[in-house]
Amino acid sequence: MNQETNTTPFSPKPLEASEFSSETLKWIANKNLWSLWVPKAYNGLELSLTEGLKELQALAKTDGSLGWTVTLCSGATYFIGNLQPEVANHIFLNPKNTVCFGGSGGVFGTAEKQGDDYIISGEWHYATGAPYLSHFTLNAKITDNGKPVLNTDGTPLVYSFVIPKEAVTIIKDWETMGLKATATHSFKVEQVKVPSEYAFVYNTFYLPQPIFKIPFSVFADLTLWVNYLGMAEHFFDEASLVLKQQPLKPFILMLYKTNKELYKFAEAIEDFTNNESKITEAYIETIHANATASVKAISEAILKVYPLLGVKACSEKHPLNRIFRDYFTATQHHIFSGR
Repeated sequence: MNQETNTTPFSPKPLEASEFSSETLKWIANKNLWSLWVPKAYNGLELSLTEGLKELQALAKTDGSLGWTVTLCSGATYFIGNLQPEVANHIFLNPKNTVCFGGSGGVFGTAEKQGDDYIISGEWHYATGAPYLSHFTLNAKITDNGKPVLNTDGTPLVYSFVIPKEAVTIIKDWETMGLKATATHSFKVEQVKVPSEYAFVYNTFYLPQPIFKIPFSVFADLTLWVNYLGMAEHFFDEASLVLKQQPLKPFILMLYKTNKELYKFAEAIEDFTNNESKITEAYIETIHANATASVKAISEAILKVYPLLGVKACSEKHPLNRIFRDYFTATQHHIFSGR
């Protein structure tokens, strides 16, 4: 598999469809984009945080569904750092596997303890890239003899699991105005036996690379933030073909400010992890607050420009219309919405 990557956008113009074409999926696999964060020893690209963010931003600027899907799926594949070594070896060093993780962050099912295994059942929503996945990740409440297992503080014990696609039934229910090819369907699991070593916990890592020292909430904030920025940059480029520059001056200034702010945070996080310094809760909250405010500002900027673009931007076949629909579908992700 090709170990080279750069920010060269996908060259064929992808048509809006409910799923990526085989050509697009082959291009993603050849570029090894599902494994942006995976160590080279496990056949990944092992990009630094800043390198990976630039790649995701360029993909989102090319096509919203492309950037969003690679971001969420490579973000799930990032969980290799949480997997026990023998499990990581089994999944990622199998020459027959093209590995692509994805799934749901919600806790919608149960995992009944049965000896050294768990019996998992439930239905999970919003699994980006569902048809493209080799493995699904999910969160489940742990039960024993049908009763919830509790943490010491009385809250339910929850583990994450990785299971092969063959154990999952996809429910094709992604019917949105935008990000169509992300195919963010629901999925269900019925009485599937999973060995206990396939359970994992966020922020418990087994690999030494600096990328795995980043708190997952920070990783999620930054990787999604670049998607909103990339789509906004695409919107600006297309709007520039319709409008004179003057109405877009505040927009380009906002994009410049956002790029500078985002990568300042990314470089600081890289410094913390490379130097093995502690990333404080206060700094984590600062990043989240700034990302949330930034996405709100991007949304307001797009809404200010859109009414100036004329009827052509209302045509479903026009790039501006598609970018608008992709962007505002993406804003419904809970991470920056305040829900």
